[in-house]
Amino acid sequence: MNRPLLFSALVGCVAASFALRAQQPVFRGSSDVVRVFVTVTDKSGRLVTSLNRDNFEVRDEGKPQPITQFDNTPQPVGLIVMLDVSGSMAGNLPLLRDASTQLFARLSPNDVARVGSFGNDVTISPAFTHDANELRAALPSTIAPDAPTPLWRGIDDALETFKKRDDKDDRRPVILVLSDGKDSGPISFRQRPVSQAEIIDRARRDDVMIYAVGMRSRGARPMQPGIGPGGLQAMLMADLPDPGLARVAEETGGGYIEIRFGQDLGAAFSDVADELHSQYLLGFAPTKRDGKVHEIAVRLNQNGLKSRARKSYVAPKEQ
Repeated sequence: MNRPLLFSALVGCVAASFALRAQQPVFRGSSDVVRVFVTVTDKSGRLVTSLNRDNFEVRDEGKPQPITQFDNTPQPVGLIVMLDVSGSMAGNLPLLRDASTQLFARLSPNDVARVGSFGNDVTISPAFTHDANELRAALPSTIAPDAPTPLWRGIDDALETFKKRDDKDDRRPVILVLSDGKDSGPISFRQRPVSQAEIIDRARRDDVMIYAVGMRSRGARPMQPGIGPGGLQAMLMADLPDPGLARVAEETGGGYIEIRFGQDLGAAFSDVADELHSQYLLGFAPTKRDGKVHEIAVRLNQNGLKSRARKSYVAPKEQ
């Protein structure tokens, strides 16, 4: 091959290489940047999406940090919806299915989701997808009347599912859990117990945001009160969602909604989707690379506005 032809071939190879690189997605996640997703609402609870970088302050262990990354455009989400199918949820099954369908319709084109449930077993659909028909097909169709509520086990399995994702998938991981009861412990004697504290620690370490919707039970056979004031109190408390759900949501930056009789579960699910697409992304450099938990706080310089974000992160560790 003569020199002109050889030079043309080399230029062609280089151009093709750059073209291929340009087609590949660019991922912004880095261990050198702590990413904090922030929800901002006004006094009426309405989402506020028009703020700029100068309206925010991020503090790490009480000290203000320079915000090195700011984005208020919707970030694609990888969502796992975990649904309580314990016996007390039998009366809520139609509401659960309808609300989930409304949620799937709110997913943005770049979002993907999986459907999980926890009762006699913990199951999660096999793959992330944007196909609403596939997601609807994965919804539970029956609920065993004697099924327990392995709440923390269900969330723990969802967190484990995220660890198996493709490393190139930069969608931010989010779990939405719906439950009407308190954690019932391990499903079998072979399983170790999972606690609320472990869920918070793992979500912090894996940078997963958890939303929770608690609702009152509507079982097919209402619970009868026991004898005396204690029995009545036990009956009134039995159909309340686990109080730990609100704490998990608060610590990870997600929201907690409690649904009472007559309130719209579908609207609650839709509100979660809308909120996920209306958050601000703030990034800052970790102050120390010590592998320890650091408390963080997000503040606003505008009166009448409220921010919600995760409370802490685990700093990268120097190798």
